[in-house]
Amino acid sequence: MGAPAIVIATANHATELGEAFARYEREYDVRLVGDEIAAKATAKELIGSGHQVALFVVDSDQDQDALYHLIGGTRQAVPTARRLIVTHVSRFRDDNQTFRHAVAAGKVDALLLMPQGPRDEEFHLAVGELLNEWNATVAAPVVENVRIITPEKDTLARELLDYLARVGMPAGVHHPDSEVGRAVMEQCPEEHGRWPVVSSLAGWCGHCPDVRALANQLYGRPDDIDVDEVVDLVVVGAGPAGLAASVYASSEGLTTVCLEAEAIGGQAGTSSMIRNYLGFPRGISGMRLAQRARGQALRFGTRFFTGWPATGISPCEDGGHHVVHTDGGDVHTRSVLVSTGVDYRRLGVESLEELVGRGVYYGAAMAAARELAGDHVVIVGGGNSAGQAAIHAARFAQSVTIVVRRPDLTATMSSYLIDEIEWNPRIEVRGCTRVVAGGPDDVGHLAWLTVEDVGSGEQERVEARGLFLLLGAAPECGWLPDAVLRDERGFVLTGRDIPPERWAGDVPPEDLATTVPGIFAGGDIRSGSMKRVASATGEGASVVSSVHAFLGR
Repeated sequence: MGAPAIVIATANHATELGEAFARYEREYDVRLVGDEIAAKATAKELIGSGHQVALFVVDSDQDQDALYHLIGGTRQAVPTARRLIVTHVSRFRDDNQTFRHAVAAGKVDALLLMPQGPRDEEFHLAVGELLNEWNATVAAPVVENVRIITPEKDTLARELLDYLARVGMPAGVHHPDSEVGRAVMEQCPEEHGRWPVVSSLAGWCGHCPDVRALANQLYGRPDDIDVDEVVDLVVVGAGPAGLAASVYASSEGLTTVCLEAEAIGGQAGTSSMIRNYLGFPRGISGMRLAQRARGQALRFGTRFFTGWPATGISPCEDGGHHVVHTDGGDVHTRSVLVSTGVDYRRLGVESLEELVGRGVYYGAAMAAARELAGDHVVIVGGGNSAGQAAIHAARFAQSVTIVVRRPDLTATMSSYLIDEIEWNPRIEVRGCTRVVAGGPDDVGHLAWLTVEDVGSGEQERVEARGLFLLLGAAPECGWLPDAVLRDERGFVLTGRDIPPERWAGDVPPEDLATTVPGIFAGGDIRSGSMKRVASATGEGASVVSSVHAFLGR
């Protein structure tokens, strides 16, 4: 397979766009064509010869009907490619009005002003972001930071791949008899027969029994921290709230440790594209956002330990310090932020629980979506995460069905996602419906589902190779001491939500303070939270002032 292609369709600005995209010719096959017909023919030629198309660049100077046919045709021919409209400065204001809905609905990924000369880095920043996201979600990695060697791509191999995708680490799976497999096994022959074997560019190689073992190799153990050191803040959970707290606390001089049970970013890290987060007009994937935040926190001195869920907290009894417990060691700290977020609720259908990892997934499982090209996929859930998962899956699957118990998505999903779903011809929404059964094919992979109308009880069997379950919030905070008060659903109570009889005097606790002094809560785990990335980030940032005040006392 040759280099991925960038196809540029322009009738009147070939010189300007050809010069602008010359910088990409070293790593991409840049094709310059003059009209809609040539663009379609070029795309067919590339696909027919086994090439991938990463980006379509469409000049708005063409006939509008032909331009819309071209945009729709590229979506049908290469759904995984990104689409960019460029407009000359003389048309920019009018084109902004004309194509506003197309951008909002996801018909195109961006509308940009054509480069006005050399080194228009604002233009190339946008192009780079589009290519970056394409490479992260579609392209096979050229350099694999981690290699997984196994005779078959089983459930564990898929879990490892999904974890590596969530932490932004390029990886590949290889058979032991392949050239790569043999080279890796020469490094650790004693592991032969204990699959999977994992090899890293960092130099380690060995059998990997689970995701936690991989995370430990990448990020270390909490007992690496000197047992005599008492840090200022331990952040439990590296979702948006925990990452924001880590950045702001460490930037203000607080010694900060962040513990994450799974992957940096939490549930938000599985989002294929967040389009309504402040400051990212073209959107950003949850993984990218999380890794950038982690990089910021590391720069200021936060220490991260991933793969180690907190198992308990021993609160201080005499004004001393708390102890946060994990299976990998204890961390002594003066204050704690609980930002563990929530887990997806289980579907509760036994026949489908047995197929988890073999076509059935809790969460978006972006790496798994690539394997479902040409298949039918079902998404269960009506929140933003479900909408983002459906749009991502539709780049690969032949068809996607969103199943929700409510009549439609309007009460639970952001308007911009609903618009994008309504426009996408590959996505169907089935309201007042639930999944009640399913079963495998001859090799044990999901093959079919039974869906039921919640009103009439009428059932229908449908073929499906993928089922992604994003069923809403289930708090995971049973590890907290009983002294940290929760509401009837298990979410942590903070601030004025705490009953007055648990206040210390006549004044309620601070907004993010719990019933235990020095223990705070933020993000989705907090009772009454908005369950949005931006609000969780705000809570993580704002809790730092409360931590400062507590430490000062």
